[in-house]
Amino acid sequence: MAIEMKVPPVGESITEVTVGAWHKKEGDTVKRDEVLCELESDKASFEFPAEADGVLHILAQEGDVLPIGAVLCTLEPAGAGNEEAPKTEAPAQPQPAEQPAAPQPEPAKPEPASQPAPAPAAQTVEMKVPPVGESITEVTIASWNKKDGDRVEMDEVLCELESDKATFELPSEAAGTLRIVAEAGSTLAIGAVICRIEVGAGAAQPASQPAAPSSQPATQPAAAQSTEQGYAANHPSPVAAKILAEKGIDPKEVNGTGIGGRITKDDAVKAEKAAAAPQPAAAPASKPAPAPAAPAPVSGDGNRGQRRERMTSLRKTIARRLVAVKNETAMLTTFNEVDMKPIMDLRARYKDKFKDKYAVGLGFMSFFTKAVCIALKDFPNVNAMIDGDSIVYNDYCDVSIAVSTERGLVVPVIRNAESMDFAAIEKEIIRLAGLARDNKLTIEQMSGGTFTITNGGIFGSMLSTPIINAPQSAILGMHNIVERPVVVNGEIVIRPMMYVALSYDHRIIDGKDSVSFLVRVKQLLEDPARILLGV
Repeated sequence: MAIEMKVPPVGESITEVTVGAWHKKEGDTVKRDEVLCELESDKASFEFPAEADGVLHILAQEGDVLPIGAVLCTLEPAGAGNEEAPKTEAPAQPQPAEQPAAPQPEPAKPEPASQPAPAPAAQTVEMKVPPVGESITEVTIASWNKKDGDRVEMDEVLCELESDKATFELPSEAAGTLRIVAEAGSTLAIGAVICRIEVGAGAAQPASQPAAPSSQPATQPAAAQSTEQGYAANHPSPVAAKILAEKGIDPKEVNGTGIGGRITKDDAVKAEKAAAAPQPAAAPASKPAPAPAAPAPVSGDGNRGQRRERMTSLRKTIARRLVAVKNETAMLTTFNEVDMKPIMDLRARYKDKFKDKYAVGLGFMSFFTKAVCIALKDFPNVNAMIDGDSIVYNDYCDVSIAVSTERGLVVPVIRNAESMDFAAIEKEIIRLAGLARDNKLTIEQMSGGTFTITNGGIFGSMLSTPIINAPQSAILGMHNIVERPVVVNGEIVIRPMMYVALSYDHRIIDGKDSVSFLVRVKQLLEDPARILLGV
């Protein structure tokens, strides 16, 4: 019996994962604890090992988003296929034994011909919507890969199902003829019948072919072609479909290299839109020259195209979490500006000596981290969080630093930042950023922060209102540095200025404390000696 391999729980706040690269292929024989594929969450990447020895049958493709507990693949024991052979030969042996006892030995000939008859006699396998997660009660049929009446094989992908958390494929549970019950676009409850597989009907076709041996070679290649072209031909995976939609390419124009002709992510990346060269070639032959002349005067209307795309389940989850923070917290933002000249002058004076001594560069982030830690000690409610009816105050500063990666924004945590010096903070930031970009951050390295710093200025942001990283109560946003005229000691001078923003939960942090906290950070940054002296 096949062993179902399910997505394991990977953290309290993680409800879904994305299938990364498969290390094994469909049908490969794998050993226990061999790494089958990589799974990615919004916080970390981890490896998925085999639970037992067996033959691998892949159910989820690269790029699919699955909820915790969803079936990722199955492992069929290596000896499972050999156990069925003696079972089919066993009924054949008693039949010839009974025939010599009968007065007429002639019925022995029609019996082998009637042996395949019991196969179509009547097995119908009902395919039902499988459970895909504790909180998911219904799914929507996105698209069918096979048509009603098509011949399907065991584990062939029949259709794609979508929930509010993930998109996943429905493989066939048996070989036979497909009978579709619910059409594409239908919404079904968990456990509802989605289609039926007529096992006998599929077996009847090969039974009739041996009767005409001359027609076998002619029909077999045709059947082979239909399976190769019909199984998922020109059907993209969810990730490939998004890439093709962004390029404006019709999936029918792409030749898939995946199983059954399925269009993979690599196919979509390599796909190029067909050139419009055939149109001018056909124009002189059929004289459609006046046709392009008609749209020419209406040049503005040609760029008013519009397309509608279904929101991905991952994007739905992100949207839901962001809205939850906005709805469940009394979030407010206060702003100020920092004159960065003192820090820039200090860096310019000592950055070479600093790097020679500590083998690491001196950046702005260490100044902001140290300033924040000092200010959090002065305003402990900014470093606190709400837990039910209680307020939890933290006597330490675990500062979360937002890091941009190809997968998106991750927030690793610098533990006990208040007890670290500039060099230690810079080294820890570089270490965590490297792990983030290599997708090697663990859940523990991104959990438990008490305050977050995000730097949108590296992307050119001048001013923004960052969203709180729940369950924390505040987040500091840094922005780009712009030289502006400011008044210093009654004179107008040009200074490198940065806007800073503090978003905070007004339920626990009053306006006075939020403004005072940001002013304290400003004072420390504009006079770095205060950071060193702690005053």
